Order: sequence, then C-alpha cells, then structure tokens
Amino acid sequence: MILVDENTRVVVQGITGGQGSYHARASLEYGTKVVAGATPGKGGTLFDDKIPVFNRVEDAVKETGANASLIFVPAAFAADAILESADAGIPIIVCITEGLPALDELVVNRHLAEKGACLIGPNCPGITSPPGRCRLGIMPGYIHKPGNVGVVSRSGTLTYEAVNQLTELGIGQSTVVGIGGDPLPGSTFVDILKLFQADPDTNAVILIGEIGGTNEQAAAEYIKSKMTKPVVGFIAGATAPPGRRMGHAGAIVTGSASRADEKKKALAAAGVAVVESPAEIGITMQRALKAKGLI
Repeated sequence: MILVDENTRVVVQGITGGQGSYHARASLEYGTKVVAGATPGKGGTLFDDKIPVFNRVEDAVKETGANASLIFVPAAFAADAILESADAGIPIIVCITEGLPALDELVVNRHLAEKGACLIGPNCPGITSPPGRCRLGIMPGYIHKPGNVGVVSRSGTLTYEAVNQLTELGIGQSTVVGIGGDPLPGSTFVDILKLFQADPDTNAVILIGEIGGTNEQAAAEYIKSKMTKPVVGFIAGATAPPGRRMGHAGAIVTGSASRADEKKKALAAAGVAVVESPAEIGITMQRALKAKGLI
C-alpha cells in the first residue's frame, strides 16, 4: 500500500459542512481513523458528539496527532486550507474541492514542494486503502477488495468502474489513487507510479488518463525506463472535439500531444496494455496478471 494505511490519523477540514460531514461519517464507517475536524469558529465543539473540532489545523495536529488532512471547503478558500495543512506539518493532504483557479494551484504546489508535503487533488476522489484501512476521500468503500493491483486515475467515475471490475473478477487492490483532472494537480501520474513501483504490496498497475496536457506521455517515459510491473491503461475522451473542455478543467485538447490517440501511442510504445473501451480494463488486467503468473 502507499500513502495511507490503518495508522493514518485524519483531520477533516470543513467537517461541519454538508459534504464534509457526510464523507467524514462514511470514512469512519469504512474504518478510517478520523480524529479531528477543523472549521474556523467551531472550535471547542464535537462532531457527532465524539470527534473534536478545532479552529485551526495546527491545533488539531497538536491535540490529536493528525497526520493527514481531507479538505471539503469552497473553492475560494481551498487553497488557503491546503496551505494551512502544509504549514501545520501534515504530510498527506487530499483536496476534494473543484474549481480552484490554476494560479492558486501553482502557488500551492510551489509551497508544498518547499514543505515536502504530498497533495492529492484538488478536484479528485481521493485515496482508498482496502480492506477498511483508510478512505481519504469520496470513493464508495464497498466496491474495494484487498489485493495487489494499484490504480491511479485522472477520472473519478472511471476509477470506481475499474475498481468494481477488478473486485467482480476477484482481483483486489493495494491502493487506489484519484489524482484529479485539473491542469496542475498536486501529484502527477509519475509521482504515484514511483510509489507503486517501490511498493512490495503492488504487483501491477491500472492507469486511467484522459485528453489534455502531457501527463500521460510523462508517465509513458517513466514506465518505459523504470517500471518492472505490468501496466494496463485507458485514455478517456477519444471522441472529444478539439478546443472544447470536457468536464475536467485539464481535459481540453489544445495541441496534437494532448489528444487521446497520441497518449495511447506513447503508452503502448512503453509496453502498456492500452484498452479501447473502459469495459475492458478489468479483464485485460486479469490477462496481464495471469501472463506474469501473479494469479
């Protein structure tokens, strides 16, 4: 597993809001150690009569030993929330919020690099470590199964689709990471692939990309030169018209390299088993694992 485990202690920023409270409860039900909330002006209260809420993340870290943060705050305040976590010494930060301006993301990423903190997101579904170790985000916990396939994806819904296909085939996951679909994500494919390559609990990886940018080409270069584990890939957005945003802020074709066909070519040249339909992700991974004698 990577990034999070059963010892991860989570502070939820925005725990008193609608989404924050809902997913804090869902994470608790999954087995996540949610130890604190942080909402300015609500310090000194209890969430669900048991989880202390603090005005500042720094106070939550000092009082509860929180070592990961999960952010559910409006876009206008999300960048400050990320910076607050980093300044409080939180090493793993997951920001679910979408709609952050690219300039804010640039400032955040530079600051986090200086602090040595890892950001997943923004505009992402987060991280899940089955079985019931840690759900740091919004993924449906019940579809996950413990195992040895890592999943990294720019798409939230396709993350769930891939995981569900694996589970139905009896193939479990080591860690599932949704990096988000923004142009300047806190963590890239390469960042996560490096962790999966070094992880003894991960035998193979599913990579789900989409149109826009060149993140997938960078992943292909890393896979070709460094990865020894089989990788199955899918690129969403093959039929998207050039110049039109397709849901995610980063999913816009502005040049030949950002097209789906170019990304698929790069991944295939790196030895990735690229599928044409999301319906083929699970069965293709099953074949790859059998070919390697891993199942």
